Amino acid sequence: MLYWLFQILKSIFLLVLPFIILIRGAVYFHSEYHLHPWAALLGGAGAAMLVLFIYLTFVHGRFTGKIGSKKTFKRRGLIVLVLVLGYCVHGLFFLSSKNTKAEEVRTEFTNLHPILRLGVSTIVFLDRDLIITDASRFPEDYKKMGLPRKGRSLHYKQSNGFAHALDLRTNGRSEFRNTLLKGYFWAMGFNTLRHVGTGDHLHISLQSHDTPGAI
Repeated sequence: MLYWLFQILKSIFLLVLPFIILIRGAVYFHSEYHLHPWAALLGGAGAAMLVLFIYLTFVHGRFTGKIGSKKTFKRRGLIVLVLVLGYCVHGLFFLSSKNTKAEEVRTEFTNLHPILRLGVSTIVFLDRDLIITDASRFPEDYKKMGLPRKGRSLHYKQSNGFAHALDLRTNGRSEFRNTLLKGYFWAMGFNTLRHVGTGDHLHISLQSHDTPGAI
């Protein structure tokens, strides 16, 4: 029984590992090396591609007893490139309207930092009911919501041209699901904050080098 449980857990871990490395790796390159948004994402994608390449090489070796020729290495590399590139493009530029509070929020999705976009798109595969309630903002938006105007906010576009924060709906969801959601973003290296402003929500942000320490 324990053997099969271990095998199941191992399979799940190996399945999600490339996704973890893709996002967590990109966050690492962003936080530690202050790379341009797309360069940091490329670093995470490269690490994920390496893991997938190792997977394919291992599978090929199990069936053939060899790691393969130069030609098969190129084919493997192309397969991995297509898989990761396709996943990133979909996650970065496509978001269903059912995962946003309003159409306006969906149009703001591409204003978010690419790593934050990919982090959200990935968890949507597991949490189909996830709702983004707010993304990019302007200073005057706080006045419209009846809140004090903030001098600095990660919802504002930073010097790199992207907003670094979004809000997720927590109302109508169990605390267990909200806790898991918060844990996911924390594990991926994002800042998380549960607070009430215009309503109970989960605030997710990515470190900004313009305003260190801001959440």
